[in-house]
Amino acid sequence: MRDQYFIHKIALIASIICSTLLVNINCSHKQPLPPFSCDASDPSTKSYRFCNVDLPIGKRAHDLITRLTLDEKISQLVSKASAIPRLGIPYYEWWSEALHGVAGAFSVETGIAFNGTIRAATSFPQVILTAATFDEKLWYRIAKVIGTEARAIYNEGESIGMTFWSPNINIFRDPRWGRGQETPGEDPFLTSKYAVSFVRGIQGDSFEGGDLKDGHLLASACCKHLTAYDLESWDGNNRFTFNAHVTKQDMADTYQPPFKSCVEKGRSSGIMCAYNLVNGVPNCADYDLLTKTARGKWGFKGYITSDCDAVSLIYEKQHYAKSPEEVVADVLKAGMDVNCGDYLANHTKSAVEKGKVSESDIDRALHNLFSVRMRLGLFNGNPSELPYGNLSRNNICTRKHQDLALEVARDGIVLLKNSANLLPLSKSKTESLAVIGPNANVSKTLLGNYAGRPCKTITPLQGLTNYVERIGFHKGCETINCTSIDSSEAVRIAESADYVVLVMGLNQDREREELDREDLVLPGKQQKLIKRVAKAAKRPVILVLLCGGPVDISFAKNNRKIGGILWAGYPGEAGGKAIAEIIFGDHNPGGRLPITWYPKDFIEVPMTDMRMRPDPWSGFPGRTYRFYQGEKVFEFGYGLSYSKFSYKFVYVSRSKLDLKRLSTTERNPEYVPVSDIITKSCEEAKFLAIVSVKNEGDMAGKHSVLLFVRHDEAGNGSPVKQLVGFQTVRLNAKEKTNVEFEINPCQHFARASEDGTMVIESGARRLTVGDREEYRFSVIF
Repeated sequence: MRDQYFIHKIALIASIICSTLLVNINCSHKQPLPPFSCDASDPSTKSYRFCNVDLPIGKRAHDLITRLTLDEKISQLVSKASAIPRLGIPYYEWWSEALHGVAGAFSVETGIAFNGTIRAATSFPQVILTAATFDEKLWYRIAKVIGTEARAIYNEGESIGMTFWSPNINIFRDPRWGRGQETPGEDPFLTSKYAVSFVRGIQGDSFEGGDLKDGHLLASACCKHLTAYDLESWDGNNRFTFNAHVTKQDMADTYQPPFKSCVEKGRSSGIMCAYNLVNGVPNCADYDLLTKTARGKWGFKGYITSDCDAVSLIYEKQHYAKSPEEVVADVLKAGMDVNCGDYLANHTKSAVEKGKVSESDIDRALHNLFSVRMRLGLFNGNPSELPYGNLSRNNICTRKHQDLALEVARDGIVLLKNSANLLPLSKSKTESLAVIGPNANVSKTLLGNYAGRPCKTITPLQGLTNYVERIGFHKGCETINCTSIDSSEAVRIAESADYVVLVMGLNQDREREELDREDLVLPGKQQKLIKRVAKAAKRPVILVLLCGGPVDISFAKNNRKIGGILWAGYPGEAGGKAIAEIIFGDHNPGGRLPITWYPKDFIEVPMTDMRMRPDPWSGFPGRTYRFYQGEKVFEFGYGLSYSKFSYKFVYVSRSKLDLKRLSTTERNPEYVPVSDIITKSCEEAKFLAIVSVKNEGDMAGKHSVLLFVRHDEAGNGSPVKQLVGFQTVRLNAKEKTNVEFEINPCQHFARASEDGTMVIESGARRLTVGDREEYRFSVIF
């Protein structure tokens, strides 16, 4: 069944040999075509209606399905979908990755493996740092590059999949979560915006959206992991069996909004259901979640995949179903379409024979699967003659794409401390530099989780070498675990240098998929090394942190000998260059933290507690900037610049949402459900807030303007404050501009009630940006 796949692989291997052997042999054969169906040179395809591109995709998919035997149908329900030679349908791999660049294989074979003549793709910063740019258009540009390079690899015949299981839009709920680095952070509004930008970009839609509709996809995006998935392994609990107890209130205004936006506004063609159970039901077997909510309420039109081997867990680990056949029935009837793994391949036929599922249940899933493959153009004949057919290896790792990776790293890096304006260092007066730390010269650390092979990498040490000739380097610790330190040599180098840069932090040995952190401090003896070097240095030192999740660095924040602190996340292939440019003033930092940095004792809060809102009776402090009521090391949205930016509200329209007039049902004395407000009235209630932003400094810079709303009498589970808008501006020294925000009270003033209903409370609201507040409007019952 996989003959075409192996023929393709053989041709690919031959191509590699021809491109690498240093002997005079004939290598004039053509690059293998990518696998596709409906080859115009094959006369038999003319009789297949599923090859008729003039027909609607729905009818084409239906025709194809009617031609399949039961065994052939079952072979398509798994991520490694078998070839069907008699119909000219090649093998297809549903699983490919593109979290922050096209990624290759992990421990198993995925759609792109980088084992052909194309060995790399542009590697952007890990998502958590990209989110720190607070720049929707930048996110879109990144995704557009990823989609372009993915299609180019396919066109070169070095890919057997165009469905990418990205982005990860789970909320970064707990700072210990190993995969938090893959997400845009802790805020549902920010994460929703990221989801829409990324999906539109990678699928080839316009930034504004709406151009694709049912047209051709550049590549297919898949929003994951639905839902309330944010634990790998903690205190005996693991993601495969964890039953997340989530209130309807938290589900409605924290966990679900990014997925809702991904579907409704992004028009994602894929969704992945998560491993875990939510309130006793496995996500991949939850009819209310997959069919009633995603397909029903949100209008999802694409395919739904399980996370890998999640289907087998429902019987073997979670014991939710009584037999493998019941598992098949549970997931197919819930609305899942494809199983990453082989469980459906092994047990679906038996489930049909035992009457657990019908062939129509299978057909429903196949309709979604083949429709997406057709939208990708994989059933439209030779891809070189189709839209995107001109993309090739010349569109991979281009200078423009690599420059974009550098731009993102520059704009995302967050300046956390700059005492006495230590930074930027003078390029002309800095004659010597000491670079110390286990992360200073390790390329792999720059990339983070789910990274592809980069076009090239520049480490912090390599980047700094471009600015200072006399550089002393010492790792200080052999690895980031820092079980022992060589402080004497590190101190000697530090004492002899004009300035010291310490490059410390974490890596994938401490935070990643399947590994949550046990603490919120720097590993091993890193803190001791930092303190010793800082004490010995001539001047205050610069600390650079490479890490995804937050770290309690209160010791450094309060140490006068540590003058500058940069958080660089995992900054991607150009990260070292971006760090050096910021340290020496060729770029003015403007990133802002997309997650709260908690104190180290936050680990006393159980990771298994899914609540967002605080509980004074039990001492639970709440989570994220929206609800957390404890001390913070750094706040969400915090970030310094080499310039000072000032704000002023220059205009806020006096719009009142008068619920006495607008409500169409009986009113609760405390709040009104958003669903009870006439849509037209919500539109009419929108108002504008115009903020003047001025660069008071002497250096040009990019700056993110974050607009929050506060409720004067927050209670009943209302957030302390809520992000309602963000925009970036680039301003020269002393330049100013106006930034316009549109506020929709039905969206931006809403919170979830205990039963999950989105409601608007009465009372006054304040808009805040920086240290400015505007008190201009109220909601009246």
